[in-house]
Amino acid sequence: MIPAAQVARFQNAAPFWLSLLMVPLAVLSATQGGVWVVSLPIFSWGMFSLLDTLTGLYEENADLTTSDDQLFWYRLITMIWLPIQVCVLFGLIAYVPTAEHLGWLEKICIFFGMGVVSGTTGIVYSHELMHQSNKLERWLGDLLMASVLYSHFRSEHLLVHHRYVATPRDAVTARYNEGFHRFLPRVLLESLTSAFAAERGMLARKGLPWFHRSNPFWRYWLLEAGFLTLAFLIGGWVGLMLFLFQAATAIWQLELVNYVEHYGLTRRHLGEGKYEHVLPRHSWNASHRATNWLLINLQRHSDHHYKPARRFPLLQTYGTDEAPQLPYGYPVMTFLAMIPPLWRRRMNPRVRAWRKQFYPDIEDWAPYKLGTNPMPR
Repeated sequence: MIPAAQVARFQNAAPFWLSLLMVPLAVLSATQGGVWVVSLPIFSWGMFSLLDTLTGLYEENADLTTSDDQLFWYRLITMIWLPIQVCVLFGLIAYVPTAEHLGWLEKICIFFGMGVVSGTTGIVYSHELMHQSNKLERWLGDLLMASVLYSHFRSEHLLVHHRYVATPRDAVTARYNEGFHRFLPRVLLESLTSAFAAERGMLARKGLPWFHRSNPFWRYWLLEAGFLTLAFLIGGWVGLMLFLFQAATAIWQLELVNYVEHYGLTRRHLGEGKYEHVLPRHSWNASHRATNWLLINLQRHSDHHYKPARRFPLLQTYGTDEAPQLPYGYPVMTFLAMIPPLWRRRMNPRVRAWRKQFYPDIEDWAPYKLGTNPMPR
């Protein structure tokens, strides 16, 4: 007989397992073709946006005294996702290139959908895992990032983004009035170079050169090479190209979300390159219930930056008096980000209102424009 407490914990965690529905959709898209090839984007973006409308906001907060043992069912979905994603990805690479019932456009659409899976679920779960102290969880996170050829994200995220968010040294913080199509090439280059510089700096402080074996970039490169080799061995050149396409799609999704999470927000400059401590006000918050199920509470981003080690079921949400609020969940907001005029029309007034609310004493925001006031290294 299963204890009632365990049943209750599983029932509470069950909505966060909805990502598993992507697996049969991926199989159907490959085996059936036709309209099924767009089922994964429709499921991830369309269905959850509709569910947000139907289910509304979820603004209750979990008990922070909850132990890790009580979070078993929440943690389990993030820990089993790597083998699931790898099986789906390489199963598609083995099947799709030679599937005679699929045209080239259908094949491309299938791997766009696979990239949506890798980006919407794989990278989000990796993000949760890399923040944990458990070595197994961090390795699972590394492998998920390697499967989309973006392993350096861990170094950039933990060593640079969390430390310098909403300051000029954080490439990932989108500048006010910066459109996504300008943001993307900038962040792709700067996040890589800043991640490498952060690891090199840590080694230098230990008196070690950048090429020392303890530099995690060696691990990143080896894991990525392993995934590329496996894709080629299973699917040949076509399989390799499709693997690269799903990786590019996942990275695009990741950076779309990064763009949304901190757009236009800055921390108060205290002088001499110092900034105030990170507060909930420095990230956009969203309490939309359904997309927080899909993204394991990633939209409670204000609390994530305030308390980075907090596991996703315990992330708190904030009201408008403590954190700026997004008008919609991430699927809708990332769609708006792809159309800069619509994005600016919706978000720029919110940034200006945020400035008046939290920093009414600052009249001239020009010195706070990210990219114009670099911090000393």
